[in-house]
Amino acid sequence: MSITTTVARHHPPPSLSDSDSSDSDATTQKPHHHTDFSNTIFQSYLQISNLDHPDLTKIQSFLTSSRAGALSCLICLERIRPTDPTWSCSSRCFAVFHLLCIQSWARQSSDLSSLRASTRGADAQTATWNCPKCRIEFPKTLIPKSYYCFCGKVENPVHDPWVLPHSCGEICDRPLKYDCGHKCLLLCHPGPCPACPKLVKARCFCGGVVDTKRCGFKEFSCRKTCSKLLDCNVHCCGEICHEGECPPCRARGVYACRCRKVELERECCEREFRCEIPCEKMLGCGKHVCDKGCHEGECGDCPLQGRRTCPCGKRVYEGMACDVVVPSCGGTCDKKLQCGIHRCPERCHRGSCVETCRIVITKSCKCGSLKKQVPCYQDVVCDRKCQRVRDCGRHACKRKCCDGDCPPCSEICDKKLRCKNHKCPSPCHRGACAPCPVMVTISCFCGETHFEVPCGTEKEQKPPKCSKRCHIAALCRHKSITKPHKCHYGACPPCRLVCDEDYPCGHKCKLRCHGPIPPSNPEFTLKPKKKKQNYHNDSTPGSACPPCPELVWRPCVGEHIGAERMMVCSNKARFSCDNYCGNLLPCGNHFCTKTCHDLKIRCEECNLPCQRERKPSCPHSCPRRCHPEDCPPCKVLIKRSCHCGAMVHVFECLYYNSLSEKEQVAVRSCGGPCHRKLPNCTHLCPETCHVGQCPSPDKCSKKVVVRCKCQTVKKDWPCHQVQAAYHSSGRDPKDITKNQFGIGLLSCISDCKSKVKADESDLHLRKSVVPEKKEPDVENHVRKRKRRKDKVQHDYQVSTFQKIMGVLRKLLLLVIILVSLIAMAYLGYKGLLWLNDWMNEMEIQRQKKRYPRI
Repeated sequence: MSITTTVARHHPPPSLSDSDSSDSDATTQKPHHHTDFSNTIFQSYLQISNLDHPDLTKIQSFLTSSRAGALSCLICLERIRPTDPTWSCSSRCFAVFHLLCIQSWARQSSDLSSLRASTRGADAQTATWNCPKCRIEFPKTLIPKSYYCFCGKVENPVHDPWVLPHSCGEICDRPLKYDCGHKCLLLCHPGPCPACPKLVKARCFCGGVVDTKRCGFKEFSCRKTCSKLLDCNVHCCGEICHEGECPPCRARGVYACRCRKVELERECCEREFRCEIPCEKMLGCGKHVCDKGCHEGECGDCPLQGRRTCPCGKRVYEGMACDVVVPSCGGTCDKKLQCGIHRCPERCHRGSCVETCRIVITKSCKCGSLKKQVPCYQDVVCDRKCQRVRDCGRHACKRKCCDGDCPPCSEICDKKLRCKNHKCPSPCHRGACAPCPVMVTISCFCGETHFEVPCGTEKEQKPPKCSKRCHIAALCRHKSITKPHKCHYGACPPCRLVCDEDYPCGHKCKLRCHGPIPPSNPEFTLKPKKKKQNYHNDSTPGSACPPCPELVWRPCVGEHIGAERMMVCSNKARFSCDNYCGNLLPCGNHFCTKTCHDLKIRCEECNLPCQRERKPSCPHSCPRRCHPEDCPPCKVLIKRSCHCGAMVHVFECLYYNSLSEKEQVAVRSCGGPCHRKLPNCTHLCPETCHVGQCPSPDKCSKKVVVRCKCQTVKKDWPCHQVQAAYHSSGRDPKDITKNQFGIGLLSCISDCKSKVKADESDLHLRKSVVPEKKEPDVENHVRKRKRRKDKVQHDYQVSTFQKIMGVLRKLLLLVIILVSLIAMAYLGYKGLLWLNDWMNEMEIQRQKKRYPRI
């Protein structure tokens, strides 16, 4: 098999390069090439099949080499011209040779083969010659004599520039592989014919599915169970549809041996077996038993009955009983020994004769130079080395006691081949060495376009012209917009576009592109390198853009509107105007009043009090100075009375104002009884402290003593019944005083009529007095807790001793406070003195460390 190496082939990372297409042509030299015939050759085949076959790839490789002018003869290493007569191997490698070269090669090889055969005494007519590349043997009768096209139909094909060289230009029409009956549809071509593309109906391996397939790929599997009947004729194959014979049946069952004495569970393919139990059935003689192993059928007659002989077979006995031992005849055994020449000299005996013949005879060695008397079973070998020259004609045989049939030379030829790069690896031989089997790949820089040439011819080759894009990425900023160029060796062409680079100021450079230049490819070298070298080429850095020359309006350092000046963009000088700064201070509420200054310089500090509205809103102002962040939470304590007025709650302002209206109502409730008087009666509200009017004042259920006008008759009524009675009589319960509530609702009896008349005048006077007594209470309304406190203070009387003790306590407390203040002042004074002394001492030590004495 040929070995393929690669010359000048690199694989840089894929990317696009930028330049004009006209520059790329100058970097690649024009190679010798022929017209591209790929479309015309494959047209007939591709009309039927769109398959990509390896044979098509091989044909395309031949065509690429021919088109690039790289088709060379392996024997003479010269270029094969389109007009040169050629011969191509049609067995394996399909290599192309000069007709004269292959004829000379075949004659030399066949003559050497016939000479070798004659030295060994073989028929010289069986001489063969080998293909120089694939080493396939051909008989001497197949030495090429005429120049034929690739398909072999036309002798001495005429060169036509519009037809593939060495081709007749007609349909190949050679029988395809596997003898399918079809013929090649390509035009006359080099290389193997591809698989048959015709559509035929074919069965799968198991024969269960019929499908339409390409003739070259008609063998297929249906991927179903095979189901063919196995060799046992009982079970079916359970494998997936497969090629070849079905595997042995692996179904398990209980099977008996041949004698039917033993039954074992075995696989179906091993159902026939023999047990280890001897037969031991009585034979027909009735005296001996069968000594055979496990077998089926009858045991047969006794082998000792009938005609019998002595151990050497010379004396015959007739009619002797089978149980009687045959006597020895007493003569010489005379049986042939293992040597096949001498006979056994022992007397007639039972058993085998001696294994080795020990009769002394005269023997000669293989080469005939030594004769010696030795036992018959021994061989004679001398120490003489054979001096005959082997088939190679260079080395002696040097085997001990050689019989004249010297083996082929086992040395390596190691002659330098015609390529001058390698040595012959074949065993030592006569005649010229076989061509170098190494094929060198000549490729473009990216490796996409390449062709193979025989080793030794690569020095005369030029890189192929590649139509692929260059894989080197441009380093300037135009790589995405420039026109790509083709694959090449050497440096990429320079970018010709405008720089258009963005300055930091926002303008663009209008010079020609001066960005970095990408690393260049290595130049194409014809001489193959023995060691692979890592090619490192750094990119060329570009030059920086000049300072921006544009004229722009430049603001002052304070960036005030209307104070701009016209300046060159690259001039970074700054100026100040006479306006106030006016920037917002860090507090976020006021503005700077300094003269225009740099924004990096800190503005003045704001010392005004905070005037921001607090969130959640409250009536208290923020105690801090003006600040940008949110005001701190309001911690002022506020007082809120409960809904019934019985208790005062103290809350933090932030907590109370952050509550919702519903939560505020719930927090202000004291949780006790309402303590408010119902509007329609004299009772208090029975509900828990709540907001607004008391609910259901006309449904009071407390008991009220109801009397007649003379207050002689009384009864207990619910309050709402009393209210209903007032409403039915046309009076409003709100107008009834507490003392008169419920009086006069009952009817007087006969005993109290006289009394009612006597007291009418008093009742009238009583009604007029009651409102006058209640008026000052309404005007001077005081809380219940206040009235209770005033009452306690009014009732409490302090004694003289208690007054004296109170004064003494106050004096003692005043003395303690004074003593404490004096002690604190004294200790503070002493502490300050001690701190002053310590600081002086530390200062002295520091001075000593700074100015030590010399």
